[in-house]
Amino acid sequence: MATKLKRSYRFALRSSFYITLVFTSVLAVILFASGQFDALSVVLAAAVLFIIAFTVLQVRIEHFIYRRIKQIYDDVALLESSSLVSGPITTDMKTLTEEIEKFAKDKKVEIDTLKIREEYRKDFLGNVSHELKTPLFTVQGYIETLLDGAMNDKSVRKKYLQRAGKGVERLIYIVKDLDLITKLEVGELNLRKEKFDIIELIQSVFDLLEMKTEKKNIVLTFDMEYGEPIYVFADKEKIQQVVTNLLVNSIKYGHSDGTTEVSVENLIKNKVIVRVTDNGEGIPKQHIPRLFERFYRVDKSGSRSEGGSGLGLSIVKHIIEAHKEKIYVESEIGVGSEFSFTLEKAVVEVDEEEPILSDE
Repeated sequence: MATKLKRSYRFALRSSFYITLVFTSVLAVILFASGQFDALSVVLAAAVLFIIAFTVLQVRIEHFIYRRIKQIYDDVALLESSSLVSGPITTDMKTLTEEIEKFAKDKKVEIDTLKIREEYRKDFLGNVSHELKTPLFTVQGYIETLLDGAMNDKSVRKKYLQRAGKGVERLIYIVKDLDLITKLEVGELNLRKEKFDIIELIQSVFDLLEMKTEKKNIVLTFDMEYGEPIYVFADKEKIQQVVTNLLVNSIKYGHSDGTTEVSVENLIKNKVIVRVTDNGEGIPKQHIPRLFERFYRVDKSGSRSEGGSGLGLSIVKHIIEAHKEKIYVESEIGVGSEFSFTLEKAVVEVDEEEPILSDE
């Protein structure tokens, strides 16, 4: 407490001491010159002067700081209302300066964060608008053409209706993915965790994507032959979606005659890590931090021609985070990319062997 008081009133104490020293010295010289010097009177005068000087300085400076600085706080809202308590305001300018600097830094960080969010919001709205209006305009164009008379031609009618149907399917696909991400973000999508063999699940995804891989002549393979199942505890349907999205991404952006390799490795005692590695074109480093944003595309033009909602990696990230797991990405231009995520191992119950009875 003594240290706090000494620090709080340091300015007033020092100023009072200097004022008292000067005036007492002058008074002593005058009394000494007039032959009326009295040490006791000088000491008493010094004490009274010190008390008066300290009181006046402290009260005036407190009033100045409270009135002026509080007005600044109120105007720029630098401090929370709880920061200006009704207790005594001291003249410790160092503490006040540190407090202002701290809040200024906090506000700067807050402003920078808001700017980043605003840029993200603009990008997001622009991307949503583009992704939705493309199929909408496509559907609208085909329907208007049909209404203008093309429906009378059966071959044209069928072709245009099929194309319009594909546009509607794309819209539904985007809306469903957006709905899924929203539910994952707000925690409304309950995970149904169960024990399953991750190797079997990955193989089933390989089989489902067989036609896609044949078009680009890309091979989906494991890094080794897994003779034994590897059981994990997670939402099987959602993890299948994760694996599918990552493999579709590797096919979409991979080179023809390329390879995508999947490995499952023990990470720690109760974790495994699933790696999806391709030898595609790779991703520039500046794009990696934003890969998991909604609708973010590295190639703004070509990637849209490949189809998809632009939400695949964002969904992957949210599903993995909903499992309270981690997802990682590494990439090098001209070499390829690797996406990896962790999963919880399932506890495997070992059946006890029945004792073999001997005839002897």
